[in-house]
Amino acid sequence: MKKHIHVTSVLETIQLAEQLAQLLSPPDVITLEGDLGAGKTTFTQALAKSLGVTRTVSSPTFTIIKQYEGTTHPLNHLDVYRLADSDEDLGWDELFYGDAISIVEWAQYIEPELPENRLGIKITRTGDTARLIELEPIGSHFIKICEAISQ
Repeated sequence: MKKHIHVTSVLETIQLAEQLAQLLSPPDVITLEGDLGAGKTTFTQALAKSLGVTRTVSSPTFTIIKQYEGTTHPLNHLDVYRLADSDEDLGWDELFYGDAISIVEWAQYIEPELPENRLGIKITRTGDTARLIELEPIGSHFIKICEAISQ
């Protein structure tokens, strides 16, 4: 059951991320997909802020993993693009089954390592500030989360 949400502004994207943050708890995993400039970093920054992260959140392209302490929950932000065609084990079990919420960009490169249950998010640019945000829940926990998100 995919859920499609159309947003017309950056503010609406931020509000969606804030709403989602209130429904998440460790060790929830989100996979995040979208073209360059689609809004992945904006979405992640808003989600992190809602989790009480006060540090600046940026893409972990060159470090692969950035970890942030939040006042409500910790956040792992992964960009695994550089792991394409690699069998590198970065301690996936500790990351995905630990005490943090994880957001994974380019998740297709570590598909076998991902937890069975997760929330897939795809952001597609449909205009200057308009986006189509597709939520794909995998597992009953994430189906309930998607049902709780208002449009």
